Amino acid sequence: MKKKVLSIMLAASVMATMLAGCGGTDASTQTEGKASTQAENASSSLEEGKVVNIYCWNDEFKSRYEAYAKDLEEKHGVTVNFVIVANENNAYQNNLDAALQAQESAASDDKVDIFLVEADYASKYTKSEYALDVVGDVGLTADDLSQQYQYTKDIVTVDGVQKGTTWQATPGLFAYRRSIAKEVLGTDDPAMVQEKLSDWAKFDEVASKMKDAGYFMLSGYDDSFRAFSNNVSTPWVEANKIVVDDNIMNWVKQTKTYTDKGYNNKTTLWAPEWSADQGPDGKVFGFFYSTWGINFTLLGNSLADAEGEKAVGNGIFGDYAVCEGPQAYYWGGTWICAAKGTDNISFIKDMMYRLTCDAETMKKITLDTQDYTNNEAAMNEIASSDYSSDFLGGQNHIALFAEAAKKIDMSNISDYDQGLNEALQQTMHEYFEGNVDEQTALENFYQSAIEKYPELTK
Repeated sequence: MKKKVLSIMLAASVMATMLAGCGGTDASTQTEGKASTQAENASSSLEEGKVVNIYCWNDEFKSRYEAYAKDLEEKHGVTVNFVIVANENNAYQNNLDAALQAQESAASDDKVDIFLVEADYASKYTKSEYALDVVGDVGLTADDLSQQYQYTKDIVTVDGVQKGTTWQATPGLFAYRRSIAKEVLGTDDPAMVQEKLSDWAKFDEVASKMKDAGYFMLSGYDDSFRAFSNNVSTPWVEANKIVVDDNIMNWVKQTKTYTDKGYNNKTTLWAPEWSADQGPDGKVFGFFYSTWGINFTLLGNSLADAEGEKAVGNGIFGDYAVCEGPQAYYWGGTWICAAKGTDNISFIKDMMYRLTCDAETMKKITLDTQDYTNNEAAMNEIASSDYSSDFLGGQNHIALFAEAAKKIDMSNISDYDQGLNEALQQTMHEYFEGNVDEQTALENFYQSAIEKYPELTK
């Protein structure tokens, strides 16, 4: 899974259509009988479709579905069709929005049945009429959803109604090179390294030591952003006014210092140079990564031979470990939404249950892929077992993720997170590179933000 947080706001005409409210009942207060009755009524009012269309932007969910839920096609007598549109330049959302707007008049085989969303723009869809209540409409129960991490439910809950569900939780950690830790810090033990990185002041001290030893603490400008932006005290927007939180400015200050002192390698997120810094020739101590990033992106970038065996001896496979780092945070995640107008409610209910609620499936996904799944009981079982990751030098990273997941705070999430996060990072790059001063960079950010969201003010 190679996440790119690349969504932009829809045109005003599209947003006006999509932001119609959808009422419902809090999942925590639903009774199983009522939920089942509502789902049965919804299902019986439509002839069950023969094609299930699933809209997504890459093949990650397709691989999960085919590995763990494809047998449901035979049970329901359906064929699943994946409509995959890469999300470059907002193409995925634009394509999905057009399909949802045409939903009412679409033929059965052409209807959107399921669509996927990411955290940074989930609220656009959950606040619209197009995403169904997973309890009242689809038929999952409060008991079914009880082991999911609360923050994964909060992200897609509007006025007490949960309008999506996910198989993954995405707490973040700090992944570091064991060999560099031994050389510079005298130990690669995760507990001891964590002691040296447990707050930002200590993190800065280690950054200085890394520079003196010929290494970079971080790769580029954006690496620590999520650890700061997920710990703000206020949302991005209050009463239509843009609020630049103090913790966002702490990221700006740290990154400017790291750039000027040579503590980072001046790369940008997802750039080839950034990926190379994670590989055999890299001189970077560590990377802030959530669950998907470690077992997909970081692992892939660590290999000298991408087509070769994923094992010790191929590049720096086995040279990474993880620790909690200075602050708890999360990054990314993909949610499954049922589309209003679908004629495959029965299939959707079974698929959502299998892939996001069933503890045995969640456990198997983690054991098979090292991904961190959205079932607290299953993850705690693995965390307390002798499970270990060869990629992380034999470490049971699930135990650390289990602790980090409990600390995630979604209280300051807003509808503007993706657009404003991206705008700030992009405009601040000019400041970090010395092309403009800080105040000019901030003014450029406000201008970019208001052009994107004309309803906002400085």
